[in-house]
Amino acid sequence: MTTDLADLAGQATRWTTCRVDEVQRIADRLVRLRLEPASWVPGLAGQHCVIRLRDGDGCTAQRSYSLASDPADPLVEVMVECLPAGEVSGFLHDEVRVDDVLELRGPIGGWFTWTGDVTAVAIGGGTGVVPLVAMLRYAARLGLVDRLRVVAVARTLAELPYAQELLAAGAFVALTRENLGARVAAPPYPAELAAPARDVDRGYVCGSVGFASYAARLLGEVGVRSDVIRVEQFGATG
Repeated sequence: MTTDLADLAGQATRWTTCRVDEVQRIADRLVRLRLEPASWVPGLAGQHCVIRLRDGDGCTAQRSYSLASDPADPLVEVMVECLPAGEVSGFLHDEVRVDDVLELRGPIGGWFTWTGDVTAVAIGGGTGVVPLVAMLRYAARLGLVDRLRVVAVARTLAELPYAQELLAAGAFVALTRENLGARVAAPPYPAELAAPARDVDRGYVCGSVGFASYAARLLGEVGVRSDVIRVEQFGATG
């Protein structure tokens, strides 16, 4: 018996409803949401979803968010950064409560995904670490942690989503505005990436447009071929 991948992809991108199972507001900027979808097809680590809001007049607004949850997790987890004038992110950060119902579509995307088939280095800046957390959780569940090397970059530890989980998983964390242990505040140096990037088959970069360009260039400087680097970048409303 064969699997119709096109049919599965169609199922995975249909709109469904989801109940908000958990809300964790982190400082003034981040909110972690755990959502219980009415229907959901397990996807791949690194994918994203779309959350849609609808007002009483039927007007809608929607935004894409990377999935932090392991594909085997029955709940969908996202980490949302509250952006200035962000209609969707502002509502999710300020207004959403447990048991609210939202509209959800996903999981989406096949390019920025990791299945454990290759050894990879992954660099995320700020909320760009979110899909890398999904990859780490997937790797931990399947015993593939030796095949994934994660580098996380942020201004401060308080501003880095999943900071303690990343550190506990062995990710290299580079802070640019404060020292971390003996490491002086600075962007990651090529010498610091030499070990995690050694003999990898693929590179992943996720972050803002400027960060993505910088990180991809940095990987090239330490010998990762440009044709194996997969980049996912976001703008002010991403």
